[in-house]
Amino acid sequence: MDRNFARALTLVLKHEGGWSDHPADPGGATMKGVTLANFRRYVKPDATKDDLRRITDEQLATVYRRFYWDAVHGAELPDGVDYAVFDFAVNSGPGRAAKYLQGVVGVVQDGRIGPATIAATKAMMRATVINDLCDKRMKFLRGLKTWPTFGNGWTARVSSVRADALKLAAPQPAPIPAPIPAPAPEPTRGWLSRVLSRLFS
Repeated sequence: MDRNFARALTLVLKHEGGWSDHPADPGGATMKGVTLANFRRYVKPDATKDDLRRITDEQLATVYRRFYWDAVHGAELPDGVDYAVFDFAVNSGPGRAAKYLQGVVGVVQDGRIGPATIAATKAMMRATVINDLCDKRMKFLRGLKTWPTFGNGWTARVSSVRADALKLAAPQPAPIPAPIPAPAPEPTRGWLSRVLSRLFS
């Protein structure tokens, strides 16, 4: 649901850290998970690395919403599944995340989430979708040539995503109704009332 975007973004940012410009990272320079290329695409066309370092919270949310959340139709996916797909998109690209979700729910893997994908996702148990998606994500990551460098971090990330997504997907317990106050006891009649009752009965 779209109301979940802020919550999902907070969880994603736990794993993204701050500034990174690792030579082995094909994404190049990033700040809180935002690449320089995407910063230029959605915020400032002529941005430098220094501009990216100073990215504001509002700019950050703009990039994440437009490039990742909207791309995987996060607002239309079930609770928990939305976060699992969103984090996958941030880590490995929206198209790949969409294809892997489509593979899990059994629809054509064209990399574009539409009504058929959304309907098929909603028809399945949320926990099943989340677990299968995370399993396939790990299999994909293990096959990357950069696994020796980033494998431990990716493993920890997907494990955390799985746990948090399952919590978000769990049915929320119904609120406990407030107890109904017991009626106040009738006042006991005093001795005079009892005596008068006997005299006139």
